[in-house]
Amino acid sequence: MSVPTVTLRRPTDGDGLPLHELVARCQPLDTNSVYCNLLQCSDFADTAIAAEDAQGQLVGFISGYRPPSRPDTLFVWQVAVDASMRGQGLALRMLTALTERVARQGVRFMETTISPDNAASQALFKRAFAQLGADYSTRTLFSRAEHFAGKHEDEVLYRAGPFDATNPEKESEETA
Repeated sequence: MSVPTVTLRRPTDGDGLPLHELVARCQPLDTNSVYCNLLQCSDFADTAIAAEDAQGQLVGFISGYRPPSRPDTLFVWQVAVDASMRGQGLALRMLTALTERVARQGVRFMETTISPDNAASQALFKRAFAQLGADYSTRTLFSRAEHFAGKHEDEVLYRAGPFDATNPEKESEETA
């Protein structure tokens, strides 16, 4: 079995609707409005990464942002990988390339929230933290009872760092 060619790049506003459609296919991810996805692809393009296949279709996306009170931190909001690309390491490739890019801008910490039942996301981020050589801690950020009225699982904050993902000898896979 061969691994399909995928290009990693900064998103553009033209990715907004395809991102919305990708997330809708990636249950149980929460969908946002197309407008929100357009902002993720334009105003937050520096802290996001898109993966497109050889036919130019969006097959992966990571959205994130730098919290204003913690500019040295990348908060990873959502990781979406099309079913056709799962199990091939695309999520880790995207996360690594994005981390390398933002590290050159002074980011030294990564945060994300993961529900306790999401073993795949926990494994992904633990692999990424290990690659970065970064320790991590966890705590409940938003609780099922207090924040979600029992209608959503807890959201556990994972915070890793400090790290230095810049490596001048390694050529980034990202093309733009």
